[in-house]
Amino acid sequence: MTSKVKAVEADLTVKRYAIAYPASEYTFPHQAAIHDVRFDDSHIHLDLTDGRILSIPLWWIPTVYNAPAEDRLKFEISRSRTMIIWDPDKGSINDELRLEDYLGPRRE
Repeated sequence: MTSKVKAVEADLTVKRYAIAYPASEYTFPHQAAIHDVRFDDSHIHLDLTDGRILSIPLWWIPTVYNAPAEDRLKFEISRSRTMIIWDPDKGSINDELRLEDYLGPRRE
């Protein structure tokens, strides 16, 4: 089976717009750190120091999802403020949540 393709010439018009600010004026987060941690019925919400809020479905973290609500609150934030750690001696959860695992690739 063969097909015939016709070449079509098209005039393209490109519009250019003035950029109001140089790239150096924009704020891009370089390093995220945990400021606060909140829970609701279905998510863990991480308030970051740069103003972002990261909401992670609890079912992504089975140990936290299946634990009693009061044990979810028995966590510690690491010194670097990049991890949430549940100590099994303090509750039924033995897990760590690393912020970098949920933010995606790092941009420099």
